[in-house]
Amino acid sequence: MHRLNLTIDETLYEQARAFSFLENKSISQMIRESLSEYLDKSKEKKAQVKLLLEADDEKEILSILKDDSFSSQDEFAKKFNL
Repeated sequence: MHRLNLTIDETLYEQARAFSFLENKSISQMIRESLSEYLDKSKEKKAQVKLLLEADDEKEILSILKDDSFSSQDEFAKKFNL
């Protein structure tokens, strides 16, 4: 597990603190659950994220990030009859 420092405004912190009390969860646990849910909902970026995590070097990563017209592997295979 990695440690992450996070800065939020006072109102958001107080709301999180109240929710954590009512839910009987730590604020950290609520943030982990919320972030996981957010990432699961971002389906259109999942393929790019997978490529970034598997990239071998900085040049390959920059190439992936620069390409706005990203195609899934299935779309690529259909386009080129593979």
